[in-house]
Amino acid sequence: MSNLQIRVISALVLAAVALSLTVLGGVAFRILLFLGAALIFIEWARMSGHAGDLRRAAVGATALAVVLVALLTGAAPLVVLLLLAAGLAATFIDAQLRGDSRSLTLGLAYAGLAAISLAFLRNADQPGLWAILFLFAVVWATDILAYFVGRAVGGPKLAPTISPGKTWSGAIGGLAGGIAAGAAIAAVFGQVSLSVVLIGAVLSVVSQIGDLFESGVKRRYGVKDASGLIPGHGGLMDRVDGLVAAGFVLYLIGAIISGLEQPAHGLFNI
Repeated sequence: MSNLQIRVISALVLAAVALSLTVLGGVAFRILLFLGAALIFIEWARMSGHAGDLRRAAVGATALAVVLVALLTGAAPLVVLLLLAAGLAATFIDAQLRGDSRSLTLGLAYAGLAAISLAFLRNADQPGLWAILFLFAVVWATDILAYFVGRAVGGPKLAPTISPGKTWSGAIGGLAGGIAAGAAIAAVFGQVSLSVVLIGAVLSVVSQIGDLFESGVKRRYGVKDASGLIPGHGGLMDRVDGLVAAGFVLYLIGAIISGLEQPAHGLFNI
C-alpha cells in the first residue's frame, strides 16, 4: 500500500470519528477535545525533550488537566480561560525557576486554546454545529487542495526555510478550495453571504499559517513528525495544526460578535 493510500485511509477514519462526535455534540464532543488536547500536549512535551522527565512536565500537565476537567463539567468560558491563564503563569514561572529554556508554556497554550475554542464554538445548539462543520470544510479543503495543487503545479516555495515542500501554487489552490468548501457548507444552511466568504478566506489563510507554525516548531526541536500516532500523517499535531489555528480565530471572531458564551450565534448573520 502506498503512502498516499495510507494517508487517505487514515484521514477518512479520523474525519468519520470527528464528524460523528461533532454531530452528537455535548459531552461526547468535549471528550474528543479532552483526548485531543492531552495528546497534543504529550506530543509537544516529546518534541521539546520533556517527555522523559515527568517532573518537568508536571506543572503544565496538571494545569491542562484542570482546564479540560472544567470544560467537561460545563464551566463558563471566562472561568476556563482564567484557569488557563493561571496555568500558563504557573508553567512559565516554574520554567524560569528551573532555568528551562524549553518551557512547556507555549505547548500548554496551544493545547488548551484548541480545546477551549472548539468546545465553545460547538456548544450544544444548531449554530454551533454549523460553525464547526463550516470550520472543518474550510480547513480540510484547504489542506487537501494545497497538497494536490502543490504537487501538480509546483513552482516557487512558500516558506523554504520552514517547510520546503510547500509552494505558492499550493497555498493559492488551498485558499480557493477553502473558500469554495466554506461557501458550499454555508449554502446548505442557507447562510451564504459576502461576510461568510470573507471569513472562509481568513480561516483558509490562518489554517496555512498554523501549518507553517507547527512546521517551525518541529524544525526548532529537530524532529520530522510530532509522533508516529497516525499512519501516513505523523502525530495528531501534524494532522490538526491548521484546525487549531483556524478554530481559535473563528472563536475570536464569534466572541467579538456575540460574546464568549455563544460565539457561533453571530457568525452567519453578520
